[in-house]
Amino acid sequence: MNTRSHYDVAIIGAGMSGLAAGIRLAHFGKKVCIFERHNAVGGLNSFYSIAGRKFDVGLHAMTNFVRPGVKGTPLTKLLRQLRIERDEFALCEQKQSRIAFGPRGETSLRFTNDFAVLEAEVAARFPAQIDGFRALTAAVRSYDDVSLDAQPISAREVVRRHLADPLLEDMLFCPLMYYGSATERDMEFGQFVIMFKALFLEGFARPFEGVRLVLRVLLEKYRAAGGERRMKCGVKQIVTREGRATALVLDSGEEITADHVISSIGAPETERLCRAGFTPDRSGLNPDLQVGRLSFVETITILNRQPAALGWGSDTIIFFNDAERFDYARPAGRVDPRSGVICLPNNFDFGPGRELSEGVFRVTCLANYDPWAALPEEAYRAEKARVFAEVQRSARRFLPAVDDATLADATLTTDMFTPRTITKFTGHFGGAIYGAPVKHRQGRTALSNLYLCGTDQGFLGIVGAMLSGISMANYHILQRG
Repeated sequence: MNTRSHYDVAIIGAGMSGLAAGIRLAHFGKKVCIFERHNAVGGLNSFYSIAGRKFDVGLHAMTNFVRPGVKGTPLTKLLRQLRIERDEFALCEQKQSRIAFGPRGETSLRFTNDFAVLEAEVAARFPAQIDGFRALTAAVRSYDDVSLDAQPISAREVVRRHLADPLLEDMLFCPLMYYGSATERDMEFGQFVIMFKALFLEGFARPFEGVRLVLRVLLEKYRAAGGERRMKCGVKQIVTREGRATALVLDSGEEITADHVISSIGAPETERLCRAGFTPDRSGLNPDLQVGRLSFVETITILNRQPAALGWGSDTIIFFNDAERFDYARPAGRVDPRSGVICLPNNFDFGPGRELSEGVFRVTCLANYDPWAALPEEAYRAEKARVFAEVQRSARRFLPAVDDATLADATLTTDMFTPRTITKFTGHFGGAIYGAPVKHRQGRTALSNLYLCGTDQGFLGIVGAMLSGISMANYHILQRG
């Protein structure tokens, strides 16, 4: 039994960023322990089982994919710093993805892991905007998106210096926002650059086994480096004195101490641990503690055939919108089905004769936490069924037509998660997938030895989350000895 009560570094949360920070620190001989309240690692990118069938959570695709030999990218940096061989992640590229706007996707832009495809699509559909698009791309390429000292600026403001067509503007923002923005209707330009590079200049890939393979590799690296991990062992309080975190009180009542503490659970969630009686601020009066407003529902349909057998074999991921303007904001009701993301995990290039054993059809839409949280259990289940049908009806408009009877015959089982589910299993206030709108690029808090990594530090995506953990470990602990 582990009886150690003092560590060089204690990490709160076993998500991607916490695991990566732990690996990096353990490689350099630090005595490190990760404390996780739940019984599974991965946080916002994990999996669960129902009746023996495993469902991925979070991972539609790993962004930032580059092919072997490409240097100086987030993926290659991640692999080097965590001492992971590229083949261990066994990444398979997307076939193609699409941004589809209009009642049935009448205006669309295809993109693949070859940026030239998107550039050609913009030239064909928005010929008057192609020069501006190329200038915007040049600005993105030259921007230092990993600087920890960058000053925030509106991405809409920068984009409008180059593009005059609001439709093209919205079509570019739609996938970038859905895959990483905690801000309504706009993004900080540094965040826009991170996502533009991750999705368009680099690309999508997925291990054949999904997120489970990524987590297995991270856990093996962490164990091999000598890191410790305590599962079903959450932190309920950070004891503070004279501007430092002096102890962690665990759910069991046990106290442990550490020279440094890294929290991957979010800024307001971490602040709550430091303050007795702390209430998260939804009013915006304290912006540094403001809780994120953006959450999601996701429907998952398991099929008895490949999506290609239904005519859905062309696209890997589809970002859709049928409103006049793309409105990335907290909906007034429980869900906004006007826009969303369709993910067909079968449509990655797994190689000749290799395919997932079952078809998977996932749809994600914006949701409002508060009305979901207020529902009694029976009404909650009924509302899930109603919203499931509404979301699927909306998404199917952007796919080749399949009648209800055929889809019902192909369906083996379904599931759905809501903002309420997200909060229950991650602890994120308000079901906020991407955390608070205010990011802490340097990972600093009011306590000199308590640092943030992950969602509220500001690096985005699965690769970004791991780089966040690595960067904070390097910056605050390893580089300072």
